[in-house]
Amino acid sequence: MALLLRSRLTDWTVSVPLLAVLMLAFTWGRELPAGVTFLVAAFLAGAVLAAVHHAEVVAHRVGEPFGSLVLAVAVTVIEVALIVTLMISGGDKTQALARDTVFAAVMITCNGILGLSLLIGTLRRQVAVFNPEGTGGALATVITLAALSLVLPTFTTSRPGPEFSPAQLTFAAVASLALYGLFVMVQTGRHRDYFLPVTSEGRVISNEEHAVPPSGRAALVSLGLLLVALVAVVGDAKTVSPAIEAGVAAANLPQSFVGVIIALLVLLPETLAAGRAARRDRVQISLNLALGSAMASIGLTIPAIALASIWLDGPLLLGLGGTQLVLLSLTAITGVLTVVPGRATLLQAGGHLVLLAAFIFLAASP
Repeated sequence: MALLLRSRLTDWTVSVPLLAVLMLAFTWGRELPAGVTFLVAAFLAGAVLAAVHHAEVVAHRVGEPFGSLVLAVAVTVIEVALIVTLMISGGDKTQALARDTVFAAVMITCNGILGLSLLIGTLRRQVAVFNPEGTGGALATVITLAALSLVLPTFTTSRPGPEFSPAQLTFAAVASLALYGLFVMVQTGRHRDYFLPVTSEGRVISNEEHAVPPSGRAALVSLGLLLVALVAVVGDAKTVSPAIEAGVAAANLPQSFVGVIIALLVLLPETLAAGRAARRDRVQISLNLALGSAMASIGLTIPAIALASIWLDGPLLLGLGGTQLVLLSLTAITGVLTVVPGRATLLQAGGHLVLLAAFIFLAASP
């Protein structure tokens, strides 16, 4: 085992996160020329890929559905850190950044990752099979969290505009955190089988049928490297964020599109992991990743932002606009119709991917 760990020191999944952190130390708080910014962005992409690898090692060790939770929580840590750091330095123009990023995360996970997973699954076996009990419960939780945190602020009257009052924000944060915690208990406890992959006949595929998991020591090494990679992703993303904002402005895109870019960035690990699972005929794991990330993006991000708002200046705008409400409603309806049968075809995959395309297009051209 010691020989194995020493050999991993020359692996890119080890060296890239360490180099990305080193790059962060040399560039933090400085104005960077275009060439250095590009180099930081390259290390950022490498750190994301390394995070995917190490999260999958840890996930394989702990098994499903715990493995899906590892990556979902890791991605949410990145998301919260980016939102808070950008809101601290962005001023009034970032008052709606949390809403834009969380909504983008919901649309990308529930349409992009889910649709891509179903597309890969149906291309392999014509029909993608999953457990409707577990997936349906996850989707219902996502819809409830989204309505509670992103829809209701548009219609409350205690504050002008799409904003919660402090009491309402506290309630939404506590309720979101409690509902997410309840889902985790159900997913990892008495109804754990609902979230395991199934065969075309509906038989649960247990973890014993998978490859031999890594040792505990190897999993601990990957956990430590996962944390290093997450630090690198958050820090380097903050470093290149001025270039992202300048690019958005130069392209005459709305400021809200920054939230879309952040969501696309932080959800890249989930997307890659879900695609790999779907290629292994484990569509249920892909759906766990997609809906689990959507759930964590709301259930963990909103409470964290609510707590951070104590120190942030200005209002926290959470309520969605008319176009966003329509897209969220279409996503919820389409998702329910996709999940209920427990089987999906290329048509359902295409429907979700079209909704993602509509979201990105309308975010760029509202």
